[in-house]
Amino acid sequence: MTHPVPPEAPNPEAPDPTAPAPESPDAAAPATVVLVHGAFADASSWTPVIERLQDAGHTVIAPPNPLRGLRHDAAQLAALLAGIPGPVVLAGHSYGGAVIGEAAAGSPGVRALVYVAAYMPDTGEVLGELAGRFPGSQLQSALTAIEVPGGPDGAPAADLYLRAERFHQAFCHDVPERTARTLAAVQRPLSAAWAEDRAGAAAWRTLPTWVFVATADRGVPAALQRFQAERAGARTVEADTSHLPLYSAPDAVAALIGDAVAGAARDGDRDRGGIRVR
Repeated sequence: MTHPVPPEAPNPEAPDPTAPAPESPDAAAPATVVLVHGAFADASSWTPVIERLQDAGHTVIAPPNPLRGLRHDAAQLAALLAGIPGPVVLAGHSYGGAVIGEAAAGSPGVRALVYVAAYMPDTGEVLGELAGRFPGSQLQSALTAIEVPGGPDGAPAADLYLRAERFHQAFCHDVPERTARTLAAVQRPLSAAWAEDRAGAAAWRTLPTWVFVATADRGVPAALQRFQAERAGARTVEADTSHLPLYSAPDAVAALIGDAVAGAARDGDRDRGGIRVR
């Protein structure tokens, strides 16, 4: 005579096959915001924006940008990004835009890009040629070059600065003159070789991208900023600011970066339709 086998009691520790797969810790983690400054500035140029992002609860890192050339600067940034756990939203101002576009291409943690009055070169574009594509920049005429020791081959080299008497009008005409004097005093020079640098990658082609267009920019002409944003299919905000909206419109810049953080957190969002806010 056979006896029925009683049903096996459920194991409370066994996984539920119908339950959704848990998210990885990195996927669930909040994004770290990394802010990259441009030429003739240092990381403190982001201070007004950093304060607003931190007040909103974001984790922010603003590393020094060496300004020694695109390949070198992008490699330094990529090394930093590799050490940040979880997702990253990467923002660049001015020349810093070229750096983030190259560094992010080899950095899988980067989920979104934000360009603020910035250069956005495509793969293979020479930075100097891109900078001169549209008229209106006052930076070139405001520069002064200082000879510096060259590389191991002894080739001559030079660093570029903005002349103090031109800094306010060319770089940040809508901030107080006293502030401009301080910014001019602490500016970091850009290697004169930057204009010959050719972009090796353009991460905006594959990552969700936000762009802040400074319509009164005397450094990177607004026409160039719009051209770059349109070809990238970026979400775009415009404001009547100088080349330094980090100081003259920090609320708007911080809000745009916050939008990028929220967008990066949405599951696989790749809809990059343009939005223009005036």
